[in-house]
Amino acid sequence: MAKYGGKGFKPAAEAPEESENIVAGRNAVRELLKSGKSIDKLYVQRDSKDGLITVIVAEAAAKRIPITEVDRRVLDGFAAANQGVVAFVPEREYASVEDILQAAADKGEAPFIVIADCINDPHNLGAIIRIAECAGAHGVIIPKRRSATLTATAVKASAGAAEHLPVAKVSNLSSAIELLKKNGVWVYALEADGAPYKSFKYDGGIAFVLGSEGEGVSRLVRENCDFVVSIPMKGKINSLNVSAAAAVVLFEASDFRSRTLSK
Repeated sequence: MAKYGGKGFKPAAEAPEESENIVAGRNAVRELLKSGKSIDKLYVQRDSKDGLITVIVAEAAAKRIPITEVDRRVLDGFAAANQGVVAFVPEREYASVEDILQAAADKGEAPFIVIADCINDPHNLGAIIRIAECAGAHGVIIPKRRSATLTATAVKASAGAAEHLPVAKVSNLSSAIELLKKNGVWVYALEADGAPYKSFKYDGGIAFVLGSEGEGVSRLVRENCDFVVSIPMKGKINSLNVSAAAAVVLFEASDFRSRTLSK
């Protein structure tokens, strides 16, 4: 394993934390290795005694991935929350909406899709991707502009789910919704003024639109949705964090679909 030391090394300038070419954190890097995707190089903390990092190094070595030991300050320059390991990957390739629909068809299932409408916080985007993957969704759609993308922070927040779940980045969410509708998908906007989410039957193709943290679902996107659903609030606070709301609704839909298939 190579060791790096020397003057003039500027990790922050060479690879800023919000680069899409970085995957940081033990779970995120482990899932990246499992996914079989290409890894250009692996950096690990020098003299680390963490057991999972030892496993990651062994798996990377078996795949002939270049591994370099560095001081913690170097890793911190790559990504703040790195947990002692950072992977550099080629330019990330996003899926298309058609790829997500095909992923559902390949499983013989009706599409189950999440649309993130301008989610700006990468932690929230990562959490939504993690929840979507755990709930059995076939993919996530995000817009190209005014949205967090698959940066190191978002991928780490997804706990590696971003390496297993297709994510499509589209120029126009309304056009993407129209494409979904043409493929038999019913689209639900999650907003505070909708009908209770448990009053719907989530069989067939479905997609849920989750709005931004401050503005909610944008007007044009909402107008293109088939239904508006909400989570009834029983406390004095009238809203949930977007990722928490996603967990409530996506697992309700997942459970409904499982019950329907079992009949």
